Amino acid sequence: MNIRSNLSLLAVVWMSAALGGCAASASDDAASEPSQRSQQGEAEGAVETVHQGITSTASYNGACGSGYTVIDSRPLSGATVFLTYNGSTGDNCVLTVRDSSGTAQLMNACIKLSTSSTWNCDQGDYTTYAGPRYVHAPGQCVDWFGYFNGSNVTVLNSHCG
Repeated sequence: MNIRSNLSLLAVVWMSAALGGCAASASDDAASEPSQRSQQGEAEGAVETVHQGITSTASYNGACGSGYTVIDSRPLSGATVFLTYNGSTGDNCVLTVRDSSGTAQLMNACIKLSTSSTWNCDQGDYTTYAGPRYVHAPGQCVDWFGYFNGSNVTVLNSHCG
């Protein structure tokens, strides 16, 4: 196994831990977790895992396309994960954007319907951003995830409008 394969395997293990072991579930004490804003108000039962004390200076770069508006974001170490929504199509889009471009590094951007078990992910070594990845979710909750530079965030059951 070469170094690249080892890094890819490590990323999969990292994401698996982040999505399974690190992320809070609906059975955890949701009252202690901050709720997420939906397009139409507070999301019921929204739960998230965030690594505290991290700041980011990344700005949304428009990569999701025309008609998408940023409805949420979370900082990572050296990047930001953006969740956008297109009200005309009912599609959500996620991407992870680095604070500044540089040497290609492992990044991840994932999204899915909260009721689905299948993540739509873009994982790879990128100089600027990972994604975009889309899910059609009018009136449904979404889960989203981002990874960069050893930092990850998972937001579950959010934006249920």
